[in-house]
Amino acid sequence: MNPPPLLRVTPSGLYCEAGDFFIDPWRPVARAVITHAHSDHARAGSDAYLAAQEGLSLLRHRLGADIPAEGVAWGERRRLGDVDVSLHPAGHIRGSAQVRVARGGDVWVVTGDYKRAADPTCTPFEVVRCQTLITEATFALPVYRWPATQAVVGDIVDWIEQCRRESRTAVLFTYTLGKAQRLLAEIGACTDVPILVHGGIEPLNVLYRAAGVWLPPTGLVSDVPSREKIEGALVLAPPSANIPGWMRRFRDPDTAFASGWMQLRGTRRRRALDRGFAISDHADWPALLQTIDETGAERVLATHGDSAALVRLLTERGLDAAALVTEFTGEDAE
Repeated sequence: MNPPPLLRVTPSGLYCEAGDFFIDPWRPVARAVITHAHSDHARAGSDAYLAAQEGLSLLRHRLGADIPAEGVAWGERRRLGDVDVSLHPAGHIRGSAQVRVARGGDVWVVTGDYKRAADPTCTPFEVVRCQTLITEATFALPVYRWPATQAVVGDIVDWIEQCRRESRTAVLFTYTLGKAQRLLAEIGACTDVPILVHGGIEPLNVLYRAAGVWLPPTGLVSDVPSREKIEGALVLAPPSANIPGWMRRFRDPDTAFASGWMQLRGTRRRRALDRGFAISDHADWPALLQTIDETGAERVLATHGDSAALVRLLTERGLDAAALVTEFTGEDAE
């Protein structure tokens, strides 16, 4: 008789019975192994957390300074019940991890969110060989093929400089954790334009800097006297800040959003934005296929997105592939 699968979906999330732990559980559990600190993967209330040491300060910032959390080094193996568990870089944001679960020769890998593109703010993705791969599928459609990062950053800098020449304010909406810091590092290396950030972004900048990640100087929008109209600067803010009361602080704002969803022009129009920049912290279609091939996985479970096209292609190629339904919501949640 074959042993039960190492991981299965339960009402509380992805569960490893042999090790008695959950990976990114949806509800409070006794032991949670966390891939990264985004809110759709890390939730409060569990009795114990295991995460990558690199991202532990971010996890504590999100869930509470006193949470019972332990950080482990990349590749460090922990014995939990009858399985060996180790965390490996996912390249999504700082501290983002893939979870390797092994029992004898049976190896499963849960990628969490990941990207293959270079990012100066986090450890690069590491290919982990396995028999079963549970991969994210946030952008699992052939239309999603990211342009080179430096080309997109160049377009962003050109837009910022144009706004500065015209005494306008370049307001770039982005996700507060991970994407904002990546953009700051990339843009700050290319321009000396003054940069102001929303109050939800700066505490995370502080944690990145404390960990030795270079970011350009940033000021807080809220520190500028409310009677003064901000102009000629770059402003980074979460999408939720795009409301009249907050936006009236800027003189002639020009708005943009930095996200993989901007690959489709219709998304920009629906959000009533002036510009859209397709830069993502997730794997695009070619990177998903590359990763699946490089892991050597014989079985692939796709989750955290629209997985139908990916599952169909993998099945046609002779792999055992299926969708894994979870409560994850994808990049738009951050």
